[in-house]
Amino acid sequence: MIRADLPELTAFIAIAEHQSFSGAARVLGVSPSALSHSMRNLEARLEMRLFNRTTRSVKLTEAGAQLLQGVRPLLVDLTNVVNEVTSARNTPSGSIRISASESAFRPLVRHVVPGFLAKYPHIHLEFIADGKLLDIVGEGFDAGIRILDDVPRDMIAVRFGAQMVFGAVASPEYLARHPAPVTPQDLRQHRCIRFRFASGALFRWDMQYQEQSTSLDVDGPITLDNLNLMIEAALAGVGIGWVPLDQVSGHLEAGRLVQVLPEWGPTYPAHCLYYPANRHPPTALRLFAEAVREWAASQEDR
Repeated sequence: MIRADLPELTAFIAIAEHQSFSGAARVLGVSPSALSHSMRNLEARLEMRLFNRTTRSVKLTEAGAQLLQGVRPLLVDLTNVVNEVTSARNTPSGSIRISASESAFRPLVRHVVPGFLAKYPHIHLEFIADGKLLDIVGEGFDAGIRILDDVPRDMIAVRFGAQMVFGAVASPEYLARHPAPVTPQDLRQHRCIRFRFASGALFRWDMQYQEQSTSLDVDGPITLDNLNLMIEAALAGVGIGWVPLDQVSGHLEAGRLVQVLPEWGPTYPAHCLYYPANRHPPTALRLFAEAVREWAASQEDR
């Protein structure tokens, strides 16, 4: 039977994640030569090459990528079990890596994180803001945040926040130069601020009013991949933006932005914190999910 030691697999994952022997060596506290020797021994026992090495880069081979996909979740589970056992007699600790868009993180950072970190000072939260719909397990995350409709079925989902209502907004200065649209089709004659997903796809404006609906591929002078920049562009009078209204409520109340076609705003499901249902969640993640669930319940009671 081929045997792979835990330190070797830990080193293998570190090299794969850093794409560098020297970078992984710094994290693990060993020399690059010792790490290289360890990987050569592992490759020899497995009788396969795990990395393609050049003087400038270290890349996984196809076999290495397959090994990483299978081994990393197992080591994460092992670490979680050990941490949970020690947390049972000590102060809860550990790290949580969560992937989501910047806007999805905002309500948690504002309403959940301060109290959570005050209660559990030895737990570390790492939020990675990314608009991509990632495979959180394959990419090494503990959890992710998406709207409910996009959460994979094999995940536990904790809903929080209100449903998202989208709307078209523009600055008074822009509307002074361009008459406000009366119908969604009028948007084709306007300068619209477009959004591009990380996948490369452009965000269509799906508009709905009662039983009527339309999906527009608008045109405009600027395309952005960040919601905050879209709002800034609208404030600067660049054009009409299609954004979640809760993100611009202050600007609307202050008159810095004006909603156009207000009856055509569609509603999307609330966000969810989600994580694998078929894996043992680490104590830190379980406690954070409970904190999110408690905050969401408090909002529903109001």
